[in-house]
Amino acid sequence: MIVRRKFLASGFVAATASGWNWAAVPQSHPVAETTAGRIRGTSQNGVNAFRGVPYGAPTGGAARFMPPAKPQPWAGVRDTIELGSRCPQSLRSMVPEMGDALISNGPMSEDCLTLNLWSPGLKTGQRPVMVWFHGGGMRTGGASSILYDGAELARKHDVVVVGVNHRLNAFGFLYLAEIGGEKYAQSSNVGALDLIAALEWVRDNAATFGGDPGNVTIFGQSGGGGKVSTLQAMPKAKGLFHRMIVQSTISETALWGQPRADANRWAEVLLSRLNLMPNQLDQLQNLPLEKLLAAMSGGKGPAETARDVAAGPVANNFETDGDISLHLVPVVDGHTLPTNPFDPVAPELSANVPLMVGSVECESVLYASPNDPYWTTGEIDDAALAARVKRALRIDDDEAARVIALYKKDRPKAGNMDVATIIASDAGSLRLAGYAIAEHKAEQHKAPAYLYYFDWYSPLREGRVRCMHGMELPFVFDHPDAVPWMTGTGKDRYALADKMSTAWVAFARTGNPNHKGISHWKPFDPGQRPTLIFGNDTRAVDDPYKEERLALKTIRGAQGGERR
Repeated sequence: MIVRRKFLASGFVAATASGWNWAAVPQSHPVAETTAGRIRGTSQNGVNAFRGVPYGAPTGGAARFMPPAKPQPWAGVRDTIELGSRCPQSLRSMVPEMGDALISNGPMSEDCLTLNLWSPGLKTGQRPVMVWFHGGGMRTGGASSILYDGAELARKHDVVVVGVNHRLNAFGFLYLAEIGGEKYAQSSNVGALDLIAALEWVRDNAATFGGDPGNVTIFGQSGGGGKVSTLQAMPKAKGLFHRMIVQSTISETALWGQPRADANRWAEVLLSRLNLMPNQLDQLQNLPLEKLLAAMSGGKGPAETARDVAAGPVANNFETDGDISLHLVPVVDGHTLPTNPFDPVAPELSANVPLMVGSVECESVLYASPNDPYWTTGEIDDAALAARVKRALRIDDDEAARVIALYKKDRPKAGNMDVATIIASDAGSLRLAGYAIAEHKAEQHKAPAYLYYFDWYSPLREGRVRCMHGMELPFVFDHPDAVPWMTGTGKDRYALADKMSTAWVAFARTGNPNHKGISHWKPFDPGQRPTLIFGNDTRAVDDPYKEERLALKTIRGAQGGERR
């Protein structure tokens, strides 16, 4: 089936065999009053949508690297029909199934402090507000991806959905507070401060869109999950949200922030590439954004970067010629972010905020390596499986044989490539971060934590897509027909989308994800480890795959622990 995708002023249009075609739906243009002025959006299929709504002022020039400021009020009615610009960012290599989510699309600009909002009704109702933080680490992405379209979630579940654009990479997380002197003393974690500014906008404006500012859930996947984790440790965010959902995130931002010494070093690397001294930061503010992006990505222009992407992953000396954007992340500065988000404990600041956290079964599928042999490899033999497991876990032949036997016992229908992929996922940061977050939250005994595990497999690419990173997104947003290039077109998708989206909304509404469509989901405790498995066989299980988990935990312990 051919899927044609494009963005129109009225929103996303997908022409598919299932009939997903918003262009055919009659539109009207509702007007709403915000604290900065009146805005005009669109109304389709019972949902009011306002796109590209400014919650902050432009961040270029003298505002670059500075905390966000409120938008300048406007007269008359401002059209908020087009999706807002994403933060300037370098090109990242992605498989098509995931590229739209983690790279996003559309224009880039330093006027990127905008949000998209969907609501079933204006002024009427006290609906839960669900604020989405996009993926892409702290360096790429945007709220414009079709995967993050909140229309169906709003329409089917009577909630207000908000997606946020904010500053990323050097624009959001270049740490200048120490090397920049008094002028730049507040230049720390400004990308996270953008998210707080968006939540302040929600607090001040939610009622206009039928939302309850006293019932706000922040949720995000991958880098977005790290943003949720970071905010729950930031004093300025306290009271601006009341539930939090962390999906498939990594330890490096979800458990701990970057030490100041490391953040200083990466700032100095960037300045060195630009031949600037710390006393020349005003020049850094005035640089064309293309030059700043080139320095961040290794001094390469767009054409060179594109050639590198086409050639596949390469080894770099990151201090001299590599992309350092991976290192431009939230820093534990003692002020905006006083402590690590979840290491060694969960912060008291958000102890009373309920949490959901989880991951997908095949997090290790190489979504960022489209030219990797994985995508042309079918089944593998036993020798190749053993080699992959030895490499992933850094163990010998005997230990690999024991681990493989455990996984095959618990998963008798899994092929060798499935087993290799799942073992690599279980050993990776995305799975371990979820476990650690649930454990530390439960240790506080103040608000519940709910752990989930997602194991639905896409049939695409002869099954090689598997249950890759991000595969839960169309089900959480209850729009699997919007992304058939990721999920296929099977009818099994609908029941799962209903179960997952209803659980997410139930949690947003009450702090408890249980509903009549799933087995009873108990709050997490480190002893029983109750987990809700979402898939073709959605079920509640205590400590699923316990023997596998303990075996890998023993291996990690023997190798010196789990952190760095």
